[in-house]
Order: sequence, then structure tokens, then C-alpha cells
Amino acid sequence: MTYQDTLNWMFSQLPMYQRQGKTAFKKDLKNTLKLASRLNHPELKFKSVHVAGTNGKGSSSHMLASILQESGYKVGLYTSPHLKDFRERIKINGKEVSKQFVIGFIKRNKVFFKANKLSFFEMTVGMAFDYFAKQKVDIAIIEVGLGGRLDSTNIITPEVSVITNIGLDHTQFLGDTLEAIAYEKGGIIKPRIPVVIGETQKETTPVFKKIAEENYSNIVFADKEITSDYKSDLIGSYQSKNIKTVIRTIKTLQKKGFKISENNLKQGLQNVVKNTGLLGRWQTLNVNPKVVCDTGHNKEGLTYVMQQLSNETFNKLLIVFGVVNDKDLTSIIGLLPKKATYYFCKPDISRGLDATELKNEFSKYNLKGEAYNSVNEAYEMALNNADIDDFVFIGGSTFVVAEII
Repeated sequence: MTYQDTLNWMFSQLPMYQRQGKTAFKKDLKNTLKLASRLNHPELKFKSVHVAGTNGKGSSSHMLASILQESGYKVGLYTSPHLKDFRERIKINGKEVSKQFVIGFIKRNKVFFKANKLSFFEMTVGMAFDYFAKQKVDIAIIEVGLGGRLDSTNIITPEVSVITNIGLDHTQFLGDTLEAIAYEKGGIIKPRIPVVIGETQKETTPVFKKIAEENYSNIVFADKEITSDYKSDLIGSYQSKNIKTVIRTIKTLQKKGFKISENNLKQGLQNVVKNTGLLGRWQTLNVNPKVVCDTGHNKEGLTYVMQQLSNETFNKLLIVFGVVNDKDLTSIIGLLPKKATYYFCKPDISRGLDATELKNEFSKYNLKGEAYNSVNEAYEMALNNADIDDFVFIGGSTFVVAEII
């Protein structure tokens, strides 16, 4: 099979949460453990950092990888979803896994995948762990896909567990209260493994403290600690919280023997995009007019993004916006500016919400705009209507951003 043939099989034959929704979510780690056994337990052959959270886990994972790379380590990075190419999910020192490895891994294990009905995510996690083990990485930053306790990545025993924050997202899987979601994400806390919590929240703090106590795990809350004014090349005021979380995580790794200097830390934060290839975090795509995209898509993420947007100076605001069909629109509509012209679109996946339906829902809240047949059509129309002193924002869904970048 060619690389494209392999991808076509992966995407069409196996359920994937990001495209299908609830039918792809599994309630146990049985298949992941079965695959790990088949692969001779690659998760035991490299050190790791496990990163969970509602928002910020992607940015934090890339920051950590960048800092460790600047420190001279061979660093694996596993994240999801991808924006342009599947291989973005699995990197070593910023370089994507080869097409040949992806093809070979699927070819060697295809019969097993079919027989055991593995999900897309289970299969991909196995691929990442197998790759990191075979390439003998010094450490891998592993981002949780969904939740934590039952996530396929949760077979590792990391050097430190990280939980950035908790918000009401994926409630159909994780629970409809902050406490319930904290319990699921707190499932990555392992016996006697330190844990760093990014944000102190009154609903979630007791949950995390209880789980940590039961596991004899040292717990720290990064936002309660005083840190110097570190800067990152990841633009957006919301990154300041992620930076605090990352710095505290690095301190924990230093205590475990990792050699990371102050200069490594600063250079790592300043060169995240260069070192890791991260895309879609308050990313500027054009200057006149200014065009920015961001993958923030839930209440907490969009709150940060809209705060950043309020710091911009412009004449008119044009927003290209699309969502998936299981999005709770009532949780995000109130965050979005009324003084804007909206260009509604449907991301090109089965879960995408129809643009006309999105327009009709937004109109109930006096958010005005037109529906377009595709993301690119909406974007092109927004660009055509924008003057050089206007601002075009693209967002609402990772999949909308992926079609533009």
C-alpha cells in the first residue's frame, strides 16, 4: 500500500472520535493493553511526561518538547488532532514520523487491528509508542486524546503528570460537571508520580488533591507559584498560564535529574514553532488585512481567544466561523462579538454542522452573517470584503483552521 492508501484505510475502516463523535469512544483500555503486549510493551522503554487538560495541553506539550530539545535531548512528541497531515501527531525533535514507518506499522498489524476492532486512536497511540521505543528517545511528551483515565495514552508511567485546566467540554463522555471531568482527567495521576496542575479551580482542586493523596503523589498548583516574566513565540495572552505550567513541570524534571539550564528554558519557550512545527495557535496568516486563526473551540478556549482579539486594533471585524454538530452553541455564542460580520461555514467532515443551521442559531443572538458552501469560500469572501485596516479571524473548530492553513 502507498502512504495515501494506508491513510485511507485508517480513516475509513476505523472509528475516530474527531470525525465520528461518540461512536468512536471506548470505555476501557483493554485493546490498548492488548496492542502494547503485541508490540512488546514499547511504553516501558522510554521516559515520558503525560499532559491532560481541557485547554492548553497542546501548546504546553509543544513548549515542553521545545525546551527539552534545546537541552540536547532526543524528544518524542505525540499530540492530536493533526491539522494537515496525520504524521504531525508523531514527531521526534520536530521531525514527523516517516511515511514508510506509518505504512510498515499498519501493514504488520492490520490483521490484528481488524480482528480486535481497534479504534483509530488506539492504533495511533500504539504506533507512536512503538516509534519512540525503536528510535530510543530520551523522553516523550504524550498528550492525552480525550479525558485521561480511560484514554489510550494512559498506559504509561511518566516522570510527571500535567493537567492544564478543567472546563465543560466533551460532556457526553466525561460528565457534565467540573468535578466529574476533573475525576476523569485526574485518572492520569499515578502512584508516587508528581503532578502539576495548571489552574486552581474551587470545584476541581479537592478532586485532584484527593486523587493525589490516594496515590501518594506530590501535587503542585502552577498558578500559585511566583515565576519570572518568561515569554514565548506562541502569541496570545492566554499562553501565560501555559508557560507557568510548563516552567513548574520543567522544575520537576530537573529534580529528577534532567539537565535543563535557564538558557535552555528561555530559548525553548522562544522557539516553539521552529523546534516543533506547532500550527494554529493565534497564528497570523496575513498582514494587510491582518488575518489570524486559532484552534480554540470550547468555552474556555474561546474565552482566551476573544480576550486576545479585544487587544487588537482594527476598523471592521470579519469572522469566518464553523463548528462540529455536537458543539453546545449556547456555551460559546455569548463570548462572540456582536460588532462583527460572520462568514458561516461547515468544516469538511461528517460531524460538521451545516452552515445555514449555524447562521440561524447565531441570528437568534443578533450575530449576523451569511452561510457559505465551504470553509474556503467563506474565507475568500471575507478577504474580498476586508480593507487593509480590517481584521479577519478564523476559528470555531480545529477542522476549520486545518482547511485554511
